[in-house]
This record gives sequence, C-alpha cells and structure tokens, in this order.
Amino acid sequence: MLTVSLHGIRVVAPIGMYAIEKTEPNTFETDVDVWVRTEAGSAWPFIDYAIINRIVADAFTPDKETLEELVQQIHAAIKSAFADAEKIKVCIRKLHPRLDTPAAYSQVCWEG
Repeated sequence: MLTVSLHGIRVVAPIGMYAIEKTEPNTFETDVDVWVRTEAGSAWPFIDYAIINRIVADAFTPDKETLEELVQQIHAAIKSAFADAEKIKVCIRKLHPRLDTPAAYSQVCWEG
C-alpha cells in the first residue's frame, strides 16, 4: 500500500460559528493522507499533491461554519479526484481556538 501525504496546509479564513470569526479570521491547518493499492510489476498510481492542496484551499469559503462541514467536503473532493484511493484521512485543526483557557488547537478528522 502506498501512502501520499500532504500535512500542515495552512489557510486563514473567516470560518466559524461565532460572529467575531467572520470579521477576525481563524488560522487552520489541514493534513491529508491518501492510500492506494500497489502491485509488484505494475506502475504505481500517481497522486498529485498539488491537486490535494488546491482542493483544501478551495474548501475554505466563508459560508462554512464547522470543521465537520469542511472535513466532509474535502474528503469527498479528494475521493472524487483520486478514484483509486483505498482510504483517505483528512484532519483539520483550528489553531488557538477562542476558548476560556488556552488551547493549541481543536481538531476534526475523518478516515475512510
């Protein structure tokens, strides 16, 4: 099994459930892992991580409010772009979320 990964894709976007997040954008990091089956003696599939980067960057539009929405959209788009993928994992982190106590990040992942 071949794994192609692109981690730490950083996007600043006005996404969140609170009004302040629409005027003071959050910083997000996304990790994507794509697994594809390989066979000895056969050409291995090519997973273009520039396509992964574009899919992630394009997903961060102001109409989104939750990380769950984003992770579903990104996962589906990557599955569509790479039909040979056996498994895809997408993790999105909101860095330094606005909470009562400091936190490095909140994170949502979907693997399947």
